[in-house]
Amino acid sequence: MESRITQAMRDSIGVEEPPVLYEVDKSSIRLFARAVGHTDPVYYDEACALARGFRSLPAPEGFLGTAVVAVEQAGRLLNGGNEYHYYGIPICAGDVLSAVARNLDFWEQSGPLGPTVWCRRETVFTNQTGQRVARLYDTQVFY
Repeated sequence: MESRITQAMRDSIGVEEPPVLYEVDKSSIRLFARAVGHTDPVYYDEACALARGFRSLPAPEGFLGTAVVAVEQAGRLLNGGNEYHYYGIPICAGDVLSAVARNLDFWEQSGPLGPTVWCRRETVFTNQTGQRVARLYDTQVFY
């Protein structure tokens, strides 16, 4: 069987992609916090967040904002898992993060839906003041 991993995919390993901007806003923080079951008012009440020393509502772990991309750039894939590493700098509402991703590896597996291509990626998130705030390792699945 011929490999579904193309030469272009192989050539992309280790190459940084152009930055993508992620906006961190209060509504998205609240929605994410509700979706994952956070009950701490620090994610919902700005006065509480300020009293705890944050600049605004803090982003819960696992939320790095909403990508600012056109619909035609969004693509279709399945999330195969995420691993987050934070640098101890709070991410808060009002931040705009720049994310630079690079592919680390591609591999193939056969599954119930047929041949599947997997991609392991690394994305580094930097805030508007140039500080690295997070690193994400994710796995993407293409059918």
